[in-house]
Amino acid sequence: MKSFQSVSGGGLRLGLIINPCAGAGGPAALKGSDELPGELRAGLLALAARGEAPAQQRVLAMLRMLAAQAQAQAPARERLRLVTLPGEMGAITTAQAGLGGLTEVLALTPASPTTAADTRAGAQALREAGVDLLLFAGGDGTARDICAVIGADLPVLGIPAGVKMHSGVFAINPQAACALLAEMLAGHWVTLDVAEVRDIDEQGVREGRVRARHFGEMRVPVEARYLQQVKCSGREVEALVLAEIAAGLVDELAPGRTYAFGPGTTVAAVMDALGLPNTLLGFDLVRDGELLRADADAAALLAAAGEDPALTVVITPTGGQGSLIGRGNQQLSPALLRRLGRGQVVVLATHAKLEALDGRPLRLDTGDAALDEAWSGLWPVTTGYQQQVLYAVRG
Repeated sequence: MKSFQSVSGGGLRLGLIINPCAGAGGPAALKGSDELPGELRAGLLALAARGEAPAQQRVLAMLRMLAAQAQAQAPARERLRLVTLPGEMGAITTAQAGLGGLTEVLALTPASPTTAADTRAGAQALREAGVDLLLFAGGDGTARDICAVIGADLPVLGIPAGVKMHSGVFAINPQAACALLAEMLAGHWVTLDVAEVRDIDEQGVREGRVRARHFGEMRVPVEARYLQQVKCSGREVEALVLAEIAAGLVDELAPGRTYAFGPGTTVAAVMDALGLPNTLLGFDLVRDGELLRADADAAALLAAAGEDPALTVVITPTGGQGSLIGRGNQQLSPALLRRLGRGQVVVLATHAKLEALDGRPLRLDTGDAALDEAWSGLWPVTTGYQQQVLYAVRG
């Protein structure tokens, strides 16, 4: 079963990579842009330095449309932040679009002309910068490079700008990409699904052989609204969804890893699925299906993290209030959270619990204001069997 995710309202931290060489081989009847003749490459570099390469122009058109829509809605503009790469790989274009004041440029030094290694390094840097969605302009080769680094861990959206675009990770055109991003900025939920990254061997095409290969999968926005499908009574749906959440998480538990299962009935459903007693208002330490310690305090959790650096915390927000950390789970000390990192905190919640918040973000109150700020953003929340949503979390 393929999983899906949805993006909820809140701030949008958008990563941007432009492959300035993308598409340049098309007019010359080349099957890709990896081996441009010297004269054509020199001309392309001159265009890219001015922000006038074809790929840059397609991104510029999209960013100008997005900026115009955001300008018309002041709250939307306040929610938009861009993180990009220096020079022709992004910064020139964001400045041309009038978004320089909303843009953070990462301290990288791409080669001239840029290479696949620059794309991969840029994707990794943007991932580490904590972007919510990675926007890239290029073709299948660019998609392959990004997939090699990102995989299905981070949502992406391609602006088609290459010679070959057989992958399913591209928007139809820059206008379609803008429409999807505008939906996110407006606070609507945008469904994400897994799409294939495919590429054709350029040398094989030159020799008369078309050989398409599958290089992986990435997650992309596929529709503009999240739609509730279930038509059952609330009590029956709640029980079913809790069982599905629990079954999905149990399937994903890693052998040899210690888990700290926190308070709440949603997490209690996982303990029930494991056949273990549960401390409804505390943390239980579990490894390989065995209860190591019941009702662990802050010191015990920190000690467990010292013994197992992969310790994973499983929590659920407080119903109605939307408190994620800091209410009823103060055993999660700032020292523990900083040691683990955000990636080792798993959040469980039913759709009904999130919908009851009416668009309000989940809240952090760790006792460390800097940590609350650093961890604010869009978090994955498990909402069913192999199903997640990305939901806004704020300090």
